[in-house]
Amino acid sequence: MSTEGYDMPLSLYEERVRNHALLMSISFLILLPIGALIPRYLRTFTNRWWWAHWLTVFLITGPLIFAGLAMAVRANHLSHYPIDHHKKVGYAIISLYSAQLLLGVFIHFIRVPFLFVGHRPPQNYLHVMFGFAILAMAGYQIHYGLYIEWPLGTGDIHPIKKSAKHAWLALLIIFWSLTDKNEKAGC
Repeated sequence: MSTEGYDMPLSLYEERVRNHALLMSISFLILLPIGALIPRYLRTFTNRWWWAHWLTVFLITGPLIFAGLAMAVRANHLSHYPIDHHKKVGYAIISLYSAQLLLGVFIHFIRVPFLFVGHRPPQNYLHVMFGFAILAMAGYQIHYGLYIEWPLGTGDIHPIKKSAKHAWLALLIIFWSLTDKNEKAGC
């Protein structure tokens, strides 16, 4: 959020929206992709990858995601901005993330090895698909927030710097290039 040409500080609403954007962007563009890549790469070297995965996607990222959600709700109380596309997609992502956490707990603690001898159970593949869906939706959502929601919600008095938009694109490219979509999915 640039102040080029303006000496006016951000309003309380703009500060909360900016903080929401920062928390969600760090969570969904940096921390969750790292958490998704942990099993992808560490399982090659060790079978103890699960703790690093769990620590990253739940203990570190989870509080940031819900703090970002709280910041968005607090900002909305200031603006009374109607429930729009950005909010609906945001609630869908939060719901998917919560379901993903529950599915991860199910996968780790409830096992039925006699049904899937020598094969990964279907819920493992569902876990991977949910993860990719969450990350894809989050990439879209952040783009929508940067290019559409901020200008509409704030009047674009403090436009977003191009460097923030470039960072969004760079992080998407880096993460998706590290995932090998030709390799068999698994968790």
